[in-house]
Amino acid sequence: MKQEEIIKAFAQLGKLMVALGEGAEWNGYDSGVTEEEYLTLKGVVGRQFFYNGWFTKENVQQSLLALGSQLTEEQLTVWAAHYQFSSNPKKVALIMAGNIPLVGFHDFLCAVLSGDVAVCKLSSDDKTLLPALGHHLIQFLPELKSRMEFTTGRIGEVDAVIATGSDNSLKYFEQYFGKYPHIFRRNRTSLAVITGEETTEDFHELGKDIFNYYGLGCRNVSHLLIPKGFELNRFFEGIIQHGDVVNHNKYANNYDYNKAVFLLNQHELLDNNFVLLKESNELFSPLAIVHYQYYESAEEVEEYLSKHKDQLQAIVGKNFIPFGKAQCPMLDDYADGVDTMSFLQTLN
Repeated sequence: MKQEEIIKAFAQLGKLMVALGEGAEWNGYDSGVTEEEYLTLKGVVGRQFFYNGWFTKENVQQSLLALGSQLTEEQLTVWAAHYQFSSNPKKVALIMAGNIPLVGFHDFLCAVLSGDVAVCKLSSDDKTLLPALGHHLIQFLPELKSRMEFTTGRIGEVDAVIATGSDNSLKYFEQYFGKYPHIFRRNRTSLAVITGEETTEDFHELGKDIFNYYGLGCRNVSHLLIPKGFELNRFFEGIIQHGDVVNHNKYANNYDYNKAVFLLNQHELLDNNFVLLKESNELFSPLAIVHYQYYESAEEVEEYLSKHKDQLQAIVGKNFIPFGKAQCPMLDDYADGVDTMSFLQTLN
């Protein structure tokens, strides 16, 4: 089995994921599956909400579209060309989080494309979507059947571990998997740098970075750096179109709870009835709350970014990731800045 064959299989999967992400009707065998198989997959997408109340159909489709659009033969070939393809497969445990749909897909892609065996320890909150896609990946290239395993239970002996979780789960990772070569990921979040020159459309796009996946991802913006004198009403006007986020029961519960707690403690808040703004220099904020702080110079911004670099996943703004694109990382935009493909190469 050659890497070129694996790339073609993932490129075919990408077409299928894009079609599902767009909610398109079956368009013939260009997607690589029969109409019955395609309708079955659409059913899997629609049922995610019953397994995880945060996984609305729209959120699952968004994830499929963002990931699938990267899986073109050209993009995969250019990316993979920077790495060696393993002729000695290693078993790599991928311990996946379940905060947003398919959050562990990139690790899965890296492990399979590097020539290794992806042993996927699925989160109970996201345990059916990746196996469904993996089933069709095997259809496109049957030899891949021996290169992927899916489980929600215990994993056996492996050669390496890539684990994603919280600061609390890091202790568990170190205790049970510290003896293996590993990548352990912990809590991270993202912020936006506002210059004051933004348009209403810019703030609308920033709203996507804040509210997509209800703010549950590490690439969701939880903190704003704002120039002194900036009128926050401009921000509120720009994000107003995202107000339907509060119609989701789980999000609304967090909004109501956090609002009550902060009001009870007499904290000053700004409220537009679907998100709360609190002035604070703390990077992380509770769900449905966005922290903001004012700055007076570019040096202050640089100092804050430098101080929190190990806690930041993405930075959006005029001179950073474009507004609205925080949840659309490129193939070589590795989580926590750790090159997963290079790590896998060290195992051989």
